Amino acid sequence: MKIAAIQMVSGPSVSANLQRAESLLAQAAAQGARLAVLPEYFCLMGQTDADKVRVREKPGSGPIQDFLADAARRHALWIVGGTLPLDSPDPNRVLNTTLVFNPAGELAARYDKMHLFAFQRGAERYAEADSITPGTQAVAFDCEGLRIGLTICYDLRFPELFRALSASAPCDLYLLPAAFTHTTGEKHWEVLLRARAIENLAYVLGSAQGGVHENGRRTWGHSMIIDPWGEVLAMQAEGEAVVTATLDRDRIAKHRESLPALRHRAV
Repeated sequence: MKIAAIQMVSGPSVSANLQRAESLLAQAAAQGARLAVLPEYFCLMGQTDADKVRVREKPGSGPIQDFLADAARRHALWIVGGTLPLDSPDPNRVLNTTLVFNPAGELAARYDKMHLFAFQRGAERYAEADSITPGTQAVAFDCEGLRIGLTICYDLRFPELFRALSASAPCDLYLLPAAFTHTTGEKHWEVLLRARAIENLAYVLGSAQGGVHENGRRTWGHSMIIDPWGEVLAMQAEGEAVVTATLDRDRIAKHRESLPALRHRAV
Protein backbone atom coordinates (compact mmCIF):
# COMPACT_ATOMS: atom_id res chain seq x y z
CA MET A 1 0.00 0.00 0.00
CA LYS A 2 1.31 3.45 -0.89
CA ILE A 3 0.93 5.95 1.94
CA ALA A 4 1.38 9.73 1.92
CA ALA A 5 2.47 12.23 4.56
CA ILE A 6 1.23 15.69 3.65
CA GLN A 7 3.26 18.66 4.83
CA MET A 8 1.69 22.12 5.06
CA VAL A 9 2.43 25.64 6.29
CA SER A 10 -1.07 26.48 7.48
CA GLY A 11 -2.30 29.99 8.25
CA PRO A 12 -5.17 31.72 10.05
CA SER A 13 -7.79 31.25 7.28
CA VAL A 14 -9.71 27.97 7.43
CA SER A 15 -10.97 28.30 3.86
CA ALA A 16 -7.48 28.99 2.48
CA ASN A 17 -6.05 26.04 4.41
CA LEU A 18 -8.75 23.71 3.08
CA GLN A 19 -7.97 24.82 -0.47
CA ARG A 20 -4.30 23.98 0.01
CA ALA A 21 -5.16 20.66 1.65
CA GLU A 22 -7.39 19.79 -1.32
CA SER A 23 -4.57 20.41 -3.78
CA LEU A 24 -2.14 18.28 -1.78
CA LEU A 25 -4.65 15.45 -1.33
CA ALA A 26 -5.25 15.46 -5.09
CA GLN A 27 -1.49 15.14 -5.61
CA ALA A 28 -1.35 12.21 -3.19
CA ALA A 29 -4.19 10.44 -5.00
CA ALA A 30 -2.57 11.08 -8.39
CA GLN A 31 0.63 9.49 -7.10
CA GLY A 32 -1.29 6.33 -6.21
CA ALA A 33 -1.59 6.75 -2.46
CA ARG A 34 -4.33 4.78 -0.71
CA LEU A 35 -3.96 6.59 2.61
CA ALA A 36 -3.03 10.26 3.10
CA VAL A 37 -2.30 11.97 6.41
CA LEU A 38 -2.67 15.73 6.92
CA PRO A 39 -0.64 17.51 9.63
CA GLU A 40 -1.77 18.69 13.04
CA TYR A 41 -3.67 22.00 12.83
CA PHE A 42 -3.93 21.59 9.05
CA CYS A 43 -7.13 23.64 9.04
CA LEU A 44 -5.95 26.50 11.27
CA MET A 45 -2.75 27.96 12.67
CA GLY A 46 -4.36 30.93 14.35
CA GLN A 47 -3.01 34.21 15.59
CA THR A 48 -4.00 33.24 19.16
CA ASP A 49 -5.06 30.08 20.98
CA ALA A 50 -8.60 31.46 21.14
CA ASP A 51 -8.90 31.17 17.36
CA LYS A 52 -9.24 27.39 17.51
CA VAL A 53 -12.03 27.73 20.05
CA ARG A 54 -13.80 30.15 17.72
CA VAL A 55 -13.88 27.70 14.78
CA ARG A 56 -14.59 24.52 16.74
CA GLU A 57 -17.18 22.12 15.38
CA LYS A 58 -19.67 19.70 16.86
CA PRO A 59 -18.84 16.04 16.16
CA GLY A 60 -20.35 15.04 12.82
CA SER A 61 -21.21 18.56 11.71
CA GLY A 62 -19.17 21.39 10.25
CA PRO A 63 -17.30 22.60 7.17
CA ILE A 64 -13.97 21.02 8.10
CA GLN A 65 -15.52 17.59 8.67
CA ASP A 66 -17.59 17.96 5.49
CA PHE A 67 -14.44 18.79 3.56
CA LEU A 68 -12.63 15.68 4.82
CA ALA A 69 -15.53 13.33 4.06
CA ASP A 70 -16.06 14.80 0.60
CA ALA A 71 -12.36 14.70 -0.27
CA ALA A 72 -12.14 11.05 0.79
CA ARG A 73 -15.03 10.17 -1.54
CA ARG A 74 -13.80 12.20 -4.50
CA HIS A 75 -10.23 10.95 -4.33
CA ALA A 76 -11.11 7.39 -3.21
CA LEU A 77 -8.66 7.83 -0.33
CA TRP A 78 -8.39 6.95 3.30
CA ILE A 79 -7.87 10.44 4.75
CA VAL A 80 -6.50 11.07 8.21
CA GLY A 81 -7.54 14.62 8.95
CA GLY A 82 -4.53 15.85 10.87
CA THR A 83 -6.31 17.55 13.73
CA LEU A 84 -9.30 19.84 13.96
CA PRO A 85 -10.97 21.50 16.96
CA LEU A 86 -14.11 19.80 18.28
CA ASP A 87 -16.41 20.76 21.14
CA SER A 88 -15.21 19.81 24.61
CA PRO A 89 -17.05 19.88 27.94
CA ASP A 90 -15.21 23.13 28.73
CA PRO A 91 -16.63 25.98 26.61
CA ASN A 92 -13.27 27.77 26.70
CA ARG A 93 -11.30 24.81 25.37
CA VAL A 94 -11.54 22.28 22.53
CA LEU A 95 -10.59 18.69 21.82
CA ASN A 96 -7.68 18.45 19.38
CA THR A 97 -9.03 15.60 17.30
CA THR A 98 -7.89 13.32 14.49
CA LEU A 99 -10.72 12.00 12.32
CA VAL A 100 -10.24 9.18 9.82
CA PHE A 101 -12.51 8.87 6.79
CA ASN A 102 -12.62 5.84 4.49
CA PRO A 103 -12.88 6.09 0.69
CA ALA A 104 -16.67 6.08 0.95
CA GLY A 105 -16.48 9.26 3.03
CA GLU A 106 -17.54 7.47 6.22
CA LEU A 107 -16.02 8.19 9.61
CA ALA A 108 -13.79 5.22 10.45
CA ALA A 109 -11.98 6.37 13.61
CA ARG A 110 -11.60 9.28 16.02
CA TYR A 111 -8.76 10.07 18.40
CA ASP A 112 -8.61 13.01 20.82
CA LYS A 113 -5.04 14.05 21.65
CA MET A 114 -4.09 12.77 25.08
CA HIS A 115 -0.77 14.47 25.85
CA LEU A 116 -0.78 18.28 25.74
CA PHE A 117 2.44 20.08 24.84
CA ALA A 118 4.05 22.52 27.25
CA PHE A 119 7.37 24.27 26.70
CA GLN A 120 9.01 27.48 27.86
CA ARG A 121 12.45 28.83 27.07
CA GLY A 122 12.93 32.55 27.29
CA ALA A 123 10.16 34.26 25.33
CA GLU A 124 9.17 31.04 23.56
CA ARG A 125 6.19 29.53 25.38
CA TYR A 126 3.54 26.94 24.52
CA ALA A 127 0.79 25.62 26.81
CA GLU A 128 -1.80 23.58 24.95
CA ALA A 129 -3.75 22.93 28.13
CA ASP A 130 -4.78 26.61 28.09
CA SER A 131 -7.06 25.95 25.10
CA ILE A 132 -7.31 22.15 24.75
CA THR A 133 -8.99 19.45 26.83
CA PRO A 134 -7.03 16.16 26.78
CA GLY A 135 -8.48 12.96 25.39
CA THR A 136 -8.61 9.80 27.48
CA GLN A 137 -8.46 6.79 25.15
CA ALA A 138 -5.89 5.25 22.80
CA VAL A 139 -7.32 4.45 19.36
CA ALA A 140 -6.27 2.06 16.60
CA PHE A 141 -8.27 1.10 13.51
CA ASP A 142 -8.24 -1.45 10.71
CA CYS A 143 -7.49 -0.34 7.16
CA GLU A 144 -7.34 -2.84 4.30
CA GLY A 145 -5.79 -5.56 6.42
CA LEU A 146 -3.51 -3.24 8.40
CA ARG A 147 -3.76 -2.26 12.04
CA ILE A 148 -3.01 1.45 12.37
CA GLY A 149 -2.38 3.36 15.60
CA LEU A 150 -3.30 7.03 15.95
CA THR A 151 -1.08 9.49 17.81
CA ILE A 152 -0.57 13.27 17.62
CA CYS A 153 2.59 15.38 17.92
CA TYR A 154 3.60 15.50 21.64
CA ASP A 155 2.34 11.90 22.01
CA LEU A 156 5.61 10.94 20.31
CA ARG A 157 7.43 11.39 23.62
CA PHE A 158 5.35 8.72 25.39
CA PRO A 159 6.33 5.22 24.20
CA GLU A 160 3.80 3.65 26.57
CA LEU A 161 1.01 5.01 24.35
CA PHE A 162 2.47 3.24 21.33
CA ARG A 163 2.66 0.01 23.34
CA ALA A 164 -0.93 0.43 24.50
CA LEU A 165 -2.06 0.74 20.89
CA SER A 166 -0.58 -2.70 20.24
CA ALA A 167 -1.99 -4.32 23.39
CA SER A 168 -4.53 -6.51 21.58
CA ALA A 169 -2.51 -6.94 18.37
CA PRO A 170 0.67 -5.29 17.04
CA CYS A 171 0.17 -2.19 14.94
CA ASP A 172 1.65 -2.30 11.44
CA LEU A 173 1.72 1.49 11.10
CA TYR A 174 1.65 4.42 13.49
CA LEU A 175 0.50 7.84 12.31
CA LEU A 176 1.69 11.08 13.87
CA PRO A 177 0.26 14.37 12.56
CA ALA A 178 2.37 17.11 14.13
CA ALA A 179 3.28 20.77 14.43
CA PHE A 180 6.65 20.35 16.17
CA THR A 181 8.37 23.60 17.03
CA HIS A 182 11.64 24.30 15.24
CA THR A 183 13.43 24.37 18.61
CA THR A 184 12.39 20.89 19.73
CA GLY A 185 12.07 19.36 16.27
CA GLU A 186 15.66 20.08 15.31
CA LYS A 187 16.92 17.96 18.21
CA HIS A 188 14.21 15.37 18.84
CA TRP A 189 11.82 14.79 15.92
CA GLU A 190 13.66 12.26 13.77
CA VAL A 191 15.33 10.37 16.59
CA LEU A 192 12.01 9.85 18.39
CA LEU A 193 10.15 8.81 15.22
CA ARG A 194 12.85 6.29 14.39
CA ALA A 195 12.86 4.99 17.97
CA ARG A 196 9.10 4.36 17.89
CA ALA A 197 9.50 2.48 14.59
CA ILE A 198 12.42 0.38 15.83
CA GLU A 199 10.99 -0.58 19.22
CA ASN A 200 7.61 -1.53 17.73
CA LEU A 201 8.97 -3.06 14.49
CA ALA A 202 6.37 -1.04 12.60
CA TYR A 203 6.16 1.68 10.01
CA VAL A 204 5.84 5.24 11.34
CA LEU A 205 4.52 8.18 9.33
CA GLY A 206 5.01 11.74 10.59
CA SER A 207 3.08 14.44 8.72
CA ALA A 208 4.16 17.86 9.88
CA GLN A 209 3.71 21.57 9.63
CA GLY A 210 6.94 22.87 8.12
CA GLY A 211 7.87 26.51 7.77
CA VAL A 212 7.24 30.03 9.03
CA HIS A 213 3.56 30.74 9.64
CA GLU A 214 1.65 34.00 9.43
CA ASN A 215 1.43 34.12 13.23
CA GLY A 216 5.25 34.15 13.43
CA ARG A 217 5.60 30.57 14.65
CA ARG A 218 8.23 28.41 12.96
CA THR A 219 7.60 24.67 12.72
CA TRP A 220 10.20 22.02 12.04
CA GLY A 221 8.63 20.10 9.17
CA HIS A 222 10.71 17.09 8.04
CA SER A 223 7.64 14.98 7.32
CA MET A 224 8.88 11.43 6.86
CA ILE A 225 7.99 7.78 6.53
CA ILE A 226 10.12 5.23 8.40
CA ASP A 227 10.23 1.46 7.99
CA PRO A 228 10.22 -1.14 10.82
CA TRP A 229 14.02 -1.24 10.88
CA GLY A 230 14.26 2.50 11.46
CA GLU A 231 15.22 3.43 7.90
CA VAL A 232 13.89 6.75 6.62
CA LEU A 233 12.23 5.92 3.30
CA ALA A 234 11.18 9.44 2.30
CA MET A 235 11.39 12.93 3.80
CA GLN A 236 10.71 16.60 3.03
CA ALA A 237 12.47 19.24 5.12
CA GLU A 238 10.33 22.36 4.72
CA GLY A 239 7.46 23.77 2.70
CA GLU A 240 4.38 22.13 1.24
CA ALA A 241 4.94 18.59 0.05
CA VAL A 242 3.48 15.15 -0.48
CA VAL A 243 5.88 12.53 0.90
CA THR A 244 5.11 8.97 -0.23
CA ALA A 245 6.42 5.47 0.34
CA THR A 246 5.10 1.94 -0.08
CA LEU A 247 4.22 -0.03 3.03
CA ASP A 248 5.38 -3.63 2.56
CA ARG A 249 3.68 -6.22 4.77
CA ASP A 250 6.43 -8.75 4.00
CA ARG A 251 9.03 -6.32 5.36
CA ILE A 252 7.15 -6.10 8.65
CA ALA A 253 6.93 -9.89 8.91
CA LYS A 254 10.60 -10.35 8.00
CA HIS A 255 11.87 -7.98 10.66
CA ARG A 256 9.54 -9.35 13.35
CA GLU A 257 10.67 -12.88 12.56
CA SER A 258 14.39 -12.08 12.61
CA LEU A 259 14.11 -9.93 15.75
CA PRO A 260 11.19 -11.25 17.86
CA ALA A 261 11.33 -8.41 20.39
CA LEU A 262 7.54 -8.02 20.51
CA ARG A 263 7.27 -11.62 21.75
CA HIS A 264 9.95 -11.03 24.37
CA ARG A 265 8.11 -8.28 26.22
CA ALA A 266 7.89 -9.06 29.93
CA VAL A 267 5.06 -6.60 30.59
